[in-house]
Amino acid sequence: MSDEQRILTPGETCWQIARADRLACIVDAADYFRYAKSAMLQARKRIVLIGWDFDTRIKFEPQGKTLEGPDRLGRFLSWLPKVRPDLDIYLLKWNVGAFAAISRGMTPIFVVNWITDRRLHFEMDGAHPLGSAHHQKIVVIDDALAFCGGIDMTVDRWDTGDHRDDNHYRTKPNGNRYGPWHDATTAVDGAAAKAIGALARARWQAATGQRLAAIDAIAGDTPWPDGLEPTMRSVDVGIARTFPELADRAEVREIEALYLAAIAGASRSLYIESQYLASRTLAEAIAARLREPNGPEIVLVLPRHADGWLEQQAMDGARRRLLHLLWKADTENRLGVYYPVTDAGNPIYVHAKVLVMDDRLLRVGSSNLNNRSMGFDTECDLAVEVTPATANGDQLRETILGIRRQLICEHLGADPAKFDTTLTETSSLLRTVEALRGDGRTLVRFEPETVEDEDSPLAENELLDPEHTPPSLWDKPLLSRGIRRLKATGAAR
Repeated sequence: MSDEQRILTPGETCWQIARADRLACIVDAADYFRYAKSAMLQARKRIVLIGWDFDTRIKFEPQGKTLEGPDRLGRFLSWLPKVRPDLDIYLLKWNVGAFAAISRGMTPIFVVNWITDRRLHFEMDGAHPLGSAHHQKIVVIDDALAFCGGIDMTVDRWDTGDHRDDNHYRTKPNGNRYGPWHDATTAVDGAAAKAIGALARARWQAATGQRLAAIDAIAGDTPWPDGLEPTMRSVDVGIARTFPELADRAEVREIEALYLAAIAGASRSLYIESQYLASRTLAEAIAARLREPNGPEIVLVLPRHADGWLEQQAMDGARRRLLHLLWKADTENRLGVYYPVTDAGNPIYVHAKVLVMDDRLLRVGSSNLNNRSMGFDTECDLAVEVTPATANGDQLRETILGIRRQLICEHLGADPAKFDTTLTETSSLLRTVEALRGDGRTLVRFEPETVEDEDSPLAENELLDPEHTPPSLWDKPLLSRGIRRLKATGAAR
């Protein structure tokens, strides 16, 4: 693919392209949680929170509160409408994840709703095929600011970019410690935020039958988080989605098309962070590029293991097979697959979903390199592309490379200036990573012996990681009708 061909094409590789006056990349949840609270404090009319999971017990600022209002998510959401008389808050959570939360000690949200303000609306989203997950992570404030990416407001997510081994703030509400966690999301305003707001309202209506009106522009400042420096300004943002097929809705596979276009379009390098490597379609597309005599270098950053026994059997088993596919295709030694570790050598869990194609495309979202993200779960990614028509193209290219530098240097514990010097000397992303790998916080290379014992009969299992909605499930969305009846009864008390 030549540099003249666009990657982002509405109706194919994205839903639409909308302008953001400001876009910020936010790495790791310590920053995200604080910025999200700062923005919500500025809300005037409406906040919509959509997620795979929410846990009302988490703290925004476990290291010490600096922002107004309660620090725990649930108390904050209950407090905010009381001090903002014109504000409504809508929280939509995947229903299967909601029931799983009960086992973690969290009060079920449909019970919480009985005792909260009438302008605080909790709902569980069951409008999906049996076995499918609502995996989007979106917050929209007044249709003027939106967060969209990979970070859930739930337990185990909060961490700082240094991923210290001794960070005692990485503690669950029950007092148990959890390990280091790497993640990423974005903030956008302008028309891009308004478009994501429309997406969020459509999700709410599909789940509840209730229509939320768009919010007209509000006089005054955009609720941009205090202290958040925009990464980009005046930039066009592509919004790409995955929706599974239902009886009354065709599937949407814009995210898969965007991955394939980015893989095909890379000329020099492709940098990807993902929780999983389990999509054979995407792995074969990467393998095809590796077989080309002058194809791009490809750097993948993954977690050492998936999270949980069943996921390890399914996802680590699939990863083993696909890594061997890639290693066999890598006849020109242009592939590096790594997992990050702390100073003490403990694996850092990679939950970020990021792709950087050359200096032309940045993509951050909720989708992973697995089958479910391509056609069975609900996902949303944002992407920025530099084209010949981009007015500030040279500056934007440097910014995209700067984000890649930030991510890699976080993993390597490396100085950004040293990274740039080494990249100039080697003219190779892969050789730069190899030159800067060392002891302490670093990237450890996956080798065949690393995954030797990870084969599993559940690998590439169509039940656990399906590519499409099975036809027999088209007419079986989990609508949570019984829970809605309970809520209606409670609301009438």
